[in-house]
Amino acid sequence: MPKRAVLLVNLGSPDSTAVPDVARYLREFLGDERVIDRPGEPFRSILVNQIIVRFRAAKSAHAYEQVWTKEGSPLVVTSKRVQELLAAKLGTATPVYLAMRYGNPSIASVVGKIAADGIDELLLFPQYPHYAMSSWETVVVRVMEEVAAQAPRMKVTTIQPFYGDADYIEALYTVSAPYFAQPHDHLLFSYHGLPARHMRKGDSSRAHCLTVPNCCETCSPAHATCYRAQCFATTKALMARAGIAADKYSVSFQSRLAGEPWLEPYTDYELERMPKVGIKKLLVICAAFTADCLETLEEIQQEGRDSFIEAGGESFSQIPCLNDHPAFIDFLAKRTERWLTAARV
Repeated sequence: MPKRAVLLVNLGSPDSTAVPDVARYLREFLGDERVIDRPGEPFRSILVNQIIVRFRAAKSAHAYEQVWTKEGSPLVVTSKRVQELLAAKLGTATPVYLAMRYGNPSIASVVGKIAADGIDELLLFPQYPHYAMSSWETVVVRVMEEVAAQAPRMKVTTIQPFYGDADYIEALYTVSAPYFAQPHDHLLFSYHGLPARHMRKGDSSRAHCLTVPNCCETCSPAHATCYRAQCFATTKALMARAGIAADKYSVSFQSRLAGEPWLEPYTDYELERMPKVGIKKLLVICAAFTADCLETLEEIQQEGRDSFIEAGGESFSQIPCLNDHPAFIDFLAKRTERWLTAARV
């Protein structure tokens, strides 16, 4: 019988909050051509290494210090718990490995271990619900590069973006429902932002994404690789499951970099605007992330909350990500069992 295994891959974190470790991580992350895709080399390397990392490393290190735990990076610590819980649920016949796209454990080292363990068939499970070339795609490409180099005979099956999967939506609902029941004026979906041109770049037709205001509401093959459309699809599905009216929630995008238009509206602008129009009690959900990390814990739960309160808000609650909640482990297990069943046929 073929030996089968699962590989979970998430974004990653620096090894510590020390500035050199953060700078090393930023160079790897921002040096990825699918994250910052222009200008071309060598100018991109100059931009990343001589400008962005040079001026951002200390600031980013301070931000990581605000969320770091005794065990280490929240993202890595949570991801390891997910790995352990999924492995326990699947049993010893299906080992579960964990890698990070940037930082450690690296994809190269983990694929090497998978090859050494004699795995014949691998389920690659990127921990990103939505497609983006700077998240889901770069994980898949990097893993396949290492598989080609270290285990060319190993068969790899990749889980596609699961933004609309009914079990995923149910897991989101299970985690969020207790918060929905709390008194609030509005629910804000804050998704990670992307440059607007990434939507157009991912549109193979070059004639749909962002050409009209309601492009995400018009059925198109472009939605298979459209992050924005998939974010709206997750929002719509979860709100239908929760029975929340359209005027009680909205969508925004966070974590933008300066220099070009990113997906709008911007979360930081919305947090300052909402109290001025009577939204005093706010819930925020960061559904682009499966595990709480710097962008949810520091950018939203700390800085975002402060901005909202300073603008006149009265209460602010961030709904936790799926993290290691049993509902999320169940979702991962169901998708894995589905693959195992098909592989045995």
